[in-house]
Amino acid sequence: MSQQRPFKQVDVFTTTPYRGNPLAVVLDGSGLSTEQMQHFTNWTNLSECTFLLPPTPEGAAAGADYRVRIFCPGRELPFAGHPTLGSCHAWLEAGGVPRGEHVVQECGVGLVKLRRDGERLAFAAPPLIKSGPLDESDVALIARGLGVARDDITEHAWCDNGPNWRGVMLRSAEQVLALKPDAAILAGLDIGVVGPRGKVGVIGPQSAADTQFEVRAFFPGNNGMAEDPVTGSLNAALAQWLIGAGLAPERYVAAQGTAMAREGRVHIERDASGTIWVGGQSVTCIEGSVRL
Repeated sequence: MSQQRPFKQVDVFTTTPYRGNPLAVVLDGSGLSTEQMQHFTNWTNLSECTFLLPPTPEGAAAGADYRVRIFCPGRELPFAGHPTLGSCHAWLEAGGVPRGEHVVQECGVGLVKLRRDGERLAFAAPPLIKSGPLDESDVALIARGLGVARDDITEHAWCDNGPNWRGVMLRSAEQVLALKPDAAILAGLDIGVVGPRGKVGVIGPQSAADTQFEVRAFFPGNNGMAEDPVTGSLNAALAQWLIGAGLAPERYVAAQGTAMAREGRVHIERDASGTIWVGGQSVTCIEGSVRL
């Protein structure tokens, strides 16, 4: 039998409502089947929906504060960045109290630590499943699909931390923003594109911009090629690649969603221990209950 369950719709990686990446959060997913969760996710017509649950006994023993199941249309995800930040924001706002210094989330990839930096939350980037340069055939295909010359892709790497991202760097933020990808050529690929801004990279505006990189994320969806407004998992993987390769400083801010009239801001920092933290603010836009 269905029941009323507390619900929030949160905008992530922004301080301005409706300018980030929206997330549906069901704050009590107890008793729901995978099929019910998937059906509700599909109904929301959002890129992701999460369901909060008590940690498993193993998770609780390891220090987890809550468990989250993350769904996108058609499938469940082991991890995703903006659902991690948005779910933690909703859990804290609903009165959640962490057991230790960090909030510890249990999800498909295991335990993910989150820290609070004032109003901003940040998660510790999970390890890359696959890294290293892309095959040249992939790079050539991506260049054709993005409508750029092969030489305009200055760097490239696998950025797979669950989602199967391929990362490429272009010469400038303006080039990234001008992209009009060809869905037929790029069919089946998850692609993250990053372009340098400010002082990072060879070409970029020297004005007092608040960001160092412009990021766009393209993936199969909506019967063609979809674009994600702001992508935590991709930015986490990009940071591991770029900082590790000396292509980015140990602390920077990436903009994403500009081409979609969004104002996403992703704060990246590698701490003294080598952990990369991926942070952003969230704001609750809708609050109430849903019948599930």
